[in-house]
Order: sequence, then C-alpha cells, then structure tokens
Amino acid sequence: MCTPDPARDPAEATIALILNGTDCRGFPNETILACARRHDIYVPTLCELDDIDHTPGTCRVCLVEIVQAGRDEAQIVTACNTPVREGMEVRTRSRKAREMQRLQVELLMADHLQDCATCIRHGDCELQDLAQFVGLTENRFFDRARTEARPIDLTSPAMVRDMRRCVRCQRCVAICRHHQQVDALAMEGTGLDRVVALRDADDYPSSACVSCGQCVLVCPTGALGERDETDLALDYICDPDIVTVVQFAPAVRVAFGEEFGMPAGTNVEGQIVAACRKIGIDVVLDTNFAADVVIMEEGTELLSRLKERRRPTFTSCCPAWINFAEIHYPEILPFLSSTRSPQQVLSTVAKTYLPEKLGVDPARIRVISIMPCVAKKDEAARPQLTRDGLPDTDVVLTTREFARLLRREGIDLKHLAPSAFDSPWMAEYSGAGAIFGTTGGVMEAALRTIYAIVNGRELDRIELTQLRGFEGVREARVDLGGAVGEVSVAMVHGLGGTRALVEKVLAGEADYDFIEVMACPGGCVDGGGSLRSKQAYLPLALKRRETIYNVDRAAKVRQSHNNPQVQALYRDFLGEPNSATAHHLLHTSYEDRQRALTHTVKEIWDDITASMMLY
Repeated sequence: MCTPDPARDPAEATIALILNGTDCRGFPNETILACARRHDIYVPTLCELDDIDHTPGTCRVCLVEIVQAGRDEAQIVTACNTPVREGMEVRTRSRKAREMQRLQVELLMADHLQDCATCIRHGDCELQDLAQFVGLTENRFFDRARTEARPIDLTSPAMVRDMRRCVRCQRCVAICRHHQQVDALAMEGTGLDRVVALRDADDYPSSACVSCGQCVLVCPTGALGERDETDLALDYICDPDIVTVVQFAPAVRVAFGEEFGMPAGTNVEGQIVAACRKIGIDVVLDTNFAADVVIMEEGTELLSRLKERRRPTFTSCCPAWINFAEIHYPEILPFLSSTRSPQQVLSTVAKTYLPEKLGVDPARIRVISIMPCVAKKDEAARPQLTRDGLPDTDVVLTTREFARLLRREGIDLKHLAPSAFDSPWMAEYSGAGAIFGTTGGVMEAALRTIYAIVNGRELDRIELTQLRGFEGVREARVDLGGAVGEVSVAMVHGLGGTRALVEKVLAGEADYDFIEVMACPGGCVDGGGSLRSKQAYLPLALKRRETIYNVDRAAKVRQSHNNPQVQALYRDFLGEPNSATAHHLLHTSYEDRQRALTHTVKEIWDDITASMMLY
C-alpha cells in the first residue's frame, strides 16, 4: 500500500483507486496529480505551480491514461485538473501516456527558440528537463520564421521579456495578478500568436510594472529574465584606469551559495569577498554598512516626523515598493521616508567620501552592486540618483548574474577559501544592518537605534521578537519610552498585502506611526534576482532568514549607531544624521507616475476568464 500524507487525516481518503498497478486511496476532490505526488509517483508538469495554486492546464504535459470504473476504454486526461474517482485506474507511464507526453512536449518546442546553449536558463530550464524526461530526440514541427517573429521587449532597465522562449504557462500572469496584485501582465492574441504582453502599454516605462521580478522567479524557461550586465561589469574590472568598488547586499550572503550546490541558507560572505578579489575587484565593501547609515538617517527622520505628528512614515529601502507607490498610489508619496536605499547610500558615499580616503580621482570610481533584486537595476537608472548626469551605481548584478560571471571566470564558490573584508572605511556592519535582508528587519533595526536616541541607553532585549514572523501583515506596539512613548508599527511583505494595507491607511481604517514595506514575499531573501527554484515559488526563505538572524546574533555590534565606521563617516564627513550634507547626499525625492485605468470592468473580466481557458 502507498504511504498516506501525514498532513491530512488518512481516514478522509475514502476514494479507492489504482495508481500504476498499486491500490491507493485519494481524498475527495483531489486531482490525479496531487494524489500521485502524495504517493511519490512522478507526473511531468510545466504550467502548474502548486505553491501558488496555479493549475491552468495549458501545457497539457501532465497527460496520463485512465480507465473509469465500469468502462473498458482508456482515456488520456490532464492530471492537474482531473479529480480522482472511485474505482479509477491511472497509468502514468503506459506507452500511450508516454507517447502523448512526448508529442505534447514536441508541440511546445515547435515555436520555442532552439538556441538553448545561449539561453540564460540553459541547464536550469524546466522545458529542457521535460524534453529529457519524455525522451524527445527530434522536433519535427519547429517553425523558425514564426518563432523569431515573436516580440522581444528590451525597454526595461531591469528585465527582458522574450516571447520566443515563452511556453504560455501563465505563471507570470498569475503571480503578478493574484499574488502581487500589480496586474501588469496579460495574455494577448490567440493560438500560436498568443503571448504574454504588458497590460495597456507598449513598453515597460509606460506600464504598471514595478520591476519586482517575481514573474522572473516563476518563469520555467528563459522567457523572462534580468537584463544581463555581466559583460559591462567585466569591462570595468579589466580596465586598469578604473577603480572598481563592489558592494553586496545583506541577503546575498545567505542565498548565493545555493547557486553552487551549497545547502540553503549557508553564509558565504567570506567566499564572496574572496571571489571578488580573485576576479580583480579593487575594493570590496558591504551594503550592510550602508544599511546602518540608512538607519541613522531614517531613524532621525522618523523622530522628526513623530514630533510634527506627520503619520505614518513608510520605509524607502525597497525600489519595487517605491515604484509601486509612484505608479499605483502617488497620494502616499509625502509619507515615504526620503532616505535612499542602502545600495544608493553606499554608491554615493563610495564616490564622495571613499575617494578622499583612497586618494583617487572620483571620476575613476565605478560601483558594481550585487543584489538579490531585479528592481535595483531600475533604481540605479532613476534620474534622481545620478550626479552630473552619471549614475551613482554603475552596474547592478543579480545573484544569478554574479554566479554566471564567476563561472565564466572558472570559479566554483564552494571550493574557495573565505576572505575577510580589509577596508577600514565602509565594510564593518552591525547585526541591525544584517537583518535588513528579511521582512521586519528594517523595522527592528530602526527601533533599536531610535530607542537609544530617545532614552540615552540601549534596549534591554535587543531582539524585538514581536516584529518577527512570516505573516503577510504584522502589527505591533512598541514602547520607545521618553517623550515618544508607545508607537504603532506594521510590517508587510508582498505587494498583494501591501495594496490592502495602503488602502486601509488611505481610508482611515489603519493608524500607524511607522510601516515597513518589502515588495517580495519574505523580503530580500526571496528577491526577484535570487536563485530560481524549479516547480516551486519560495521554498528557501525560512532557511535564509534564520541564517540572517544568526549573523545578527554573532555580530560584535548589534545596533547601527554603534558601528565604529558609521561613527567615523559622520565625524569626518557628514556631520550628523540629517545634516545639510547628509540630506544632500543620502536623501532623494519621488515622482507621481500614476497610470490611468484604460480598460473597463467587463474587459478585465473577459481577460481573466479567457486566461483560464485553453487557447
């Protein structure tokens, strides 16, 4: 007999059926696919993604052969949306099922560009895996002219949309519409001309897209990906007249080792430093340092706003959230902190303060940023974050791009001995800076410092566990003492929850002093630029998150204001938090980019219902 699922009461499995010759039991309304997986029987899938409840049945790859009770003839059905029935016999690997699976994959490949070796997902592609599984040895139906005529969108500074590689699984549409609730993507056209398009827009700049990159995480092929800048980074690294400065984000060190087969959540900070030196980077710095600086600026700004009774204050570290506010809710822009993100703070200081310390011409500095985030590319291109027409951040590489760069240089991270930072200026960080990488971390880091400013002493319990958790929206009341007293705070991750929270704030149904927003579920530990998982959306967040908390616990200094290099920065260069110099260099402004609704409710409904049907 097959092993029952421990998550459900076996007594509820009342439907008797046969799976590949073995007597099994299924739950009422359970699909053949779910039942097969529960009994450790593999059925190939492509469009389906279980952890976002996406089973559109469009790829037709999960074909199995069934014989219904009381019937003799066999049928071929899709396992993802066919429920088990009493007395049903299911054959997942019969010759007929295998032939039909192979034919379906061959048809999917018919208008899919046949250049796997140059695709960013080569070797990590779910369609390649399927072709291997079904034993595909030829592609009789490939139409190169039709395939190459499908659109490629290069209008975003962050992402590439290549419909020559799309398999119409609609995962990207589902994650954007139902989970992030941005609804920037839609299915357009029919038959072989059906593609993923930008809703009501001809290009990314005029669309509702916020560059969160969650669509990239769920794409099974190379149809959606980051805009690759590894060659530009190498140009800078190899130029002897340029001083290259690399920074990497809090979450990168706990999510990067997985790219090289290391256990999820492994802290590879030292190996990243060593890899940067090995490829010829001149100065290796830590974005965690800049996170500590952000706390000094944002915390001081928050205290000022509380005294002026300007409430609430929203955090400003997440660029996809900034895009979301500008495009979807520009009326809340006055409530956003004006402090730049850690990436932009470090880049600015690296081109102003650091050249003085190094004794080099600032014009020779190029900042390469390694981020778990696609939206950081978009942020680096913002006109507000340039100086004399040049960007403060010159290149942003996602963790995936950085992994590709290291492989091009013949470096395997897991065989690299770790190195320590050696910069005496912008590499030390506190535990507070480290926890920026997970949801709730910015809030906790800020309150550690604000409490010390208000009371002249440190918090007795440094870990604010009431701010931790993985619920979509979390609320807490924290007593900061002194003249501030108790403050009401909220933390939200994922833009679906963010939309609901912003709506409540605007309607006067929610009353907070301070709100942290992270566009990606889990925060930066599951950013759109991090490792993609086959057949899963966010399987690794909790392991990465726990490692980040352990980095905090192991830190010699756990509050941003106690970071000696941050203290030196203010003493030698900025003066004090929110000084004229600090405000000029480390703060920014926002722009109303609201998109007008151009489609009717009926058109929206027609699109939603059409996307759930076979094309």
